[in-house]
Amino acid sequence: QVQLVESGGGLVQAGGSLRLSCAASGFTFRNYALGWFRQAPGKERDFVALISRSGGYTSYADSVKGRFTIARDNAKNTVYLHMNSLKPEDTAVYYCAADPDIFSISTVSSVNYWGQGTQVTVSS
Repeated sequence: QVQLVESGGGLVQAGGSLRLSCAASGFTFRNYALGWFRQAPGKERDFVALISRSGGYTSYADSVKGRFTIARDNAKNTVYLHMNSLKPEDTAVYYCAADPDIFSISTVSSVNYWGQGTQVTVSS
């Protein structure tokens, strides 16, 4: 059974940092591209970042480029999202995603597997 379990969310002041983690099980982790999405109240779920199977390729939404970094540890079956210089507009539930196809991992409707989400709140 596929499981993606996020952790590391919380309340932080603007300008602060957080590191989200997503622990995966139930599938061959190294064969999957991974991504992070977020959903603010009343808004659609949006792409944040993705990383290829090997970790050699990453891509980011323009709104987080230069502030967020996605990384993976295939030995630990874990993907991370390092978030720096946080802004109040980064407040959202953050979701981890996995898909064998890197061309699908940036699109909500195409992703195969989702985590349950972790809340990030940035105060001004």
